[in-house]
Order: sequence, then structure tokens, then C-alpha cells
Amino acid sequence: MAVIEINHPLIQHKLTILRSVETDTKSFRENLNEIAKLMTYEATKGLKVDEYEVTTPLMKMKGYTLGEKVAIVPILRAGLGMVDGILDLLPTAKVGHIGVYRDEKTLEPVYYYCKLPEDISLRKVIVIDPMLATGGSAVAAINYLREFKVKDIIFMCLVAAPEGLSKLLNKHPEVDIYTAKIDQGLNENGYIYPGLGDCGDRIFGTK
Repeated sequence: MAVIEINHPLIQHKLTILRSVETDTKSFRENLNEIAKLMTYEATKGLKVDEYEVTTPLMKMKGYTLGEKVAIVPILRAGLGMVDGILDLLPTAKVGHIGVYRDEKTLEPVYYYCKLPEDISLRKVIVIDPMLATGGSAVAAINYLREFKVKDIIFMCLVAAPEGLSKLLNKHPEVDIYTAKIDQGLNENGYIYPGLGDCGDRIFGTK
């Protein structure tokens, strides 16, 4: 497993906009999707391709097409905010959904919903959640995908806490983690600092 922190200037610029308390819901959504799109370039660079012959206006040549089927699985609800940006680059990807929320008292993950493509076990799966805090929801979602015989999984988030990285590395050492930034840690309530605040609330304007 590898932890890849993507330190691209455009990503860091847009991430700073997300962090600001002055950023409104519309700008938050737009920048979140743009970061997800930019991160997808790095997260998918290992996709396999198949060769085929293509005819240009001048000659025939060797061309390439994606040789792997992909599925995007956002962890509800905040993960939904990253889906459109990824689909801009992978429009043929199927989208599944896993609902996991964190119990505010125990900080443990609780399942409440799952709907996956029928052929999910045959696809490379990108699990997405803007925040990797305690790591509980990410581990729970990946555990669930393993029950469906999914073998090839990567995890993508905007901001990760060292505690969440450690837990995910320990429970699923075979899963690569892509993040825009590794933050300082978790506060006493299990929130990432400096972080983004409650990402779901900021995406959907519920606070």
C-alpha cells in the first residue's frame, strides 16, 4: 500500500478556498468537484489500456482504449460531492453508494445503506470521501466491498488525519490512499484540524 499526497499547486489553491469559513455553498461544491477531477489524473494513472488500430487523416496507427472497468463508490453523504468531478473524466464508470455514518458518542461507524453495480466484483473501485478522520467509515466501507468479492480498491479523499491513515493502513494494507493533504490530527470530538469543518453540511448547506 502507498499513501500519495498530491501536492499540485492548483489543488492546494482550491483546497485553501474550501478551508475558508467565508466560502459559500456554491463555491464549496464547485471547488470540491474540481479538486476531485484533478486528483483523478493521479489516482488513475495505473489503469490498464488495450491497444487497437485507429485511422488518422494521414495514416493508420496504434491507439489505446481503457482496458479496465471502473466503479466509483462514494461514502454517503459527503462523498457525493466528489462524484461529478470524477465522472467528467470517467463518464463510463458506474456509481455505487455506501451509507455509513459516525456515531457521535462512540465515533464508531454505523451502516445504513448500500447499493452497488451488479458487476462490482469485476471493476476497479474508487472509494471516495472528502475526509479521512478516524478511518472508521473508510474501513467499514472497504470491509463491505470485500464481502462482494471486490479485489481492486483505491481510496481517495481531500484531507486525511494521521490517525485515519494509520487505521486504514493497518486494516487494509493493500489499498492505496490518495489525498490532497495530510492534516495535523483529530480534536477531542474526532474532527480533523485544521480541516474543512463538516464537509457534508458545507456541501449541502444544512448548517
